[in-house]
Amino acid sequence: MTRFTQAELEAARDRLVPDVVADGLRVLFCGINPGLMTAATGHHFARPGNRFWPVLHLSGFTPRQLKPAEQEELLALGLGITNVVARATARADELTAQEYRDGGRLLAEKVARREPRWLAVVGVTAYRAAFDDRRAVVGPQERRIGDTRVWVLPNPSGLNAHWTTATMAQEFARLRLAAEAEAEAEAED
Repeated sequence: MTRFTQAELEAARDRLVPDVVADGLRVLFCGINPGLMTAATGHHFARPGNRFWPVLHLSGFTPRQLKPAEQEELLALGLGITNVVARATARADELTAQEYRDGGRLLAEKVARREPRWLAVVGVTAYRAAFDDRRAVVGPQERRIGDTRVWVLPNPSGLNAHWTTATMAQEFARLRLAAEAEAEAEAED
């Protein structure tokens, strides 16, 4: 992985990172917002301590652990990545409440257009702020966006010490199994 100086990372502040997305995905994963490492590399969840890529593999979503630079391979698996807020910051606490609300509105519009089967928001705090749902917990939500079901996953940041890699992988796997069961049921109809 390329090493960046603090000045190079800081220069990535407010940069936008393109989504990894297509119409009709099985699951569209949604981060809070790009970190500076993600913005500097152009690859989602690029910070070395972020557990997204290991958890995605351990949960059975990917046949091997992908590197952030291999993010486009997700599309062939029916998976994608976007963010609640598009602009890059060093920390999520730099985002305003209005940015979360605006991001939730724009995310809902994107989901309505792209029609993934599931939207998986990684971070319960981000989901609560973006969709004004203070009682949301990790797991499936009652909210739907059109026909898209919504699941809140734990934030894979290394700063989220409440969840281990193993317990996070279990929760991601619950989503994977629900998505597979739903697809099988529809295939039988």
